[in-house]
Amino acid sequence: MQSRNYGLVTAITMITGIVIGSGIFFKADNILEYANGNVFLGVIIFVVAAIAVVFGALTISQLAIRTDKPGGIVSYAEDFVGNGAATMFGWFETFLYLPTLDALVAWASGIYISQLLGFQDFSVGRNTIIGLIVVTVFYLMNAISAKAGGWFQNTSMFIKLIPLLLIAALGLIFGNPGVEFSQASGDAFKESAKDLAWLGAFGPIAFSYDGWIVSTSICHEIKDSKKNLPLALTFAPIAVLIVYLAYFLGLTSFLGVDTILEIGDDSVFVAATEMFGDFGAKLILVAVVISILGTVNGVSLGLIRLPYSLALRNMMPFSNTFKKENEKLGGMPVNSAVLVYVLTILYSILNYVIMTSKNEFVAGLDISEIAICVLYLIYIVFYVAVIKLAKKGEIKSKFLGYVAPVLATIGSLIIFSGSVVKLSFAVYAAVCLLFLGIAYLYYKRNKDNIIVRTDEEYHEAIEGAIDNI
Repeated sequence: MQSRNYGLVTAITMITGIVIGSGIFFKADNILEYANGNVFLGVIIFVVAAIAVVFGALTISQLAIRTDKPGGIVSYAEDFVGNGAATMFGWFETFLYLPTLDALVAWASGIYISQLLGFQDFSVGRNTIIGLIVVTVFYLMNAISAKAGGWFQNTSMFIKLIPLLLIAALGLIFGNPGVEFSQASGDAFKESAKDLAWLGAFGPIAFSYDGWIVSTSICHEIKDSKKNLPLALTFAPIAVLIVYLAYFLGLTSFLGVDTILEIGDDSVFVAATEMFGDFGAKLILVAVVISILGTVNGVSLGLIRLPYSLALRNMMPFSNTFKKENEKLGGMPVNSAVLVYVLTILYSILNYVIMTSKNEFVAGLDISEIAICVLYLIYIVFYVAVIKLAKKGEIKSKFLGYVAPVLATIGSLIIFSGSVVKLSFAVYAAVCLLFLGIAYLYYKRNKDNIIVRTDEEYHEAIEGAIDNI
């Protein structure tokens, strides 16, 4: 059993560090584009998404504090929904959601590494190649030494705040926030809001906030988790919202909306160059790169053990192969690591094909946003499970048992609407349904072989690997 070492303040900083990632650096221009360049509408979108995250995290925390199994949504589904749902959600997370996320963030690292190396032109191919190298390095590092991956993760958690806070502060001080905000209000806001294309901004917003679900899995390390986890999961997303809004407003105030829409992902570097000069901009860019690499490392670190986790439950084909551990590498499930590495590479190549496609249904899109939005539909299953617990009297609080899950459901549907308005929705939705459908068929054919363990039995099954790490 893990010791509970973290108080409320530490829990808030841990969750904030998990949620703040790389997306905000290369999604701000996308949010503005979907909002028709309206800063005020962009702010509202940030706030609505944050509310969805707050109530979603509060709701799922009610499941997290009632199980001692690691594994996130797979464990929550296993204990509170059923093994069929656990298999489907585990497959979705392992084979679609997280590998596409890893591939896209690795590709994004190529954008800023290219800028750091002095390349002036934007090249999807070069960014893809750099991303492939980055993914390979981090999978090797985490497979050979989980401690090295953990050290890099902790270091990047603090570095990622430097460019966000500096650009936010100096942009608001030396920019024109009042001008940009006033131009975006009144009739301009009404005109922008009429076009429902702004709903598409919830895709990049969800990407920027992504990671909050992972934070619920640390509840067993928090002192008095029944009290402190809900508090931490309320204050942490609010802290993230404040940082994101400050950065968004600082960037738009300093550069102006038109400039950001024109230069896109170069906005951070251009703003840093104007603020700090060429050398200072390079230092800011180094922090951005480390931040994004930290996200790649974090996703890779978590993804490596997901097939292993499914295999322990016999929830995937060749479970005996993927549950094997390499004692020479500290109990690392090498076969599991190789599988998700290959998946990430394949999705990186697919991302390149999509981004260079001239087909109007997929041109210019990335491979992660639809999966993230569909994941919010999956969360609704857990919100319903919490309501059922409240009806049974296991959750006494009316707010946590009924109000929070209802508001979380509304928030999830709003975020999901961000994928529906896109031309490519039918294609991506079909892919998501295909993964879920295949997983369900596998469960139906193999449900008698699914291994259901108690909390203690599950910990015993992975104790050796945890001790070695």
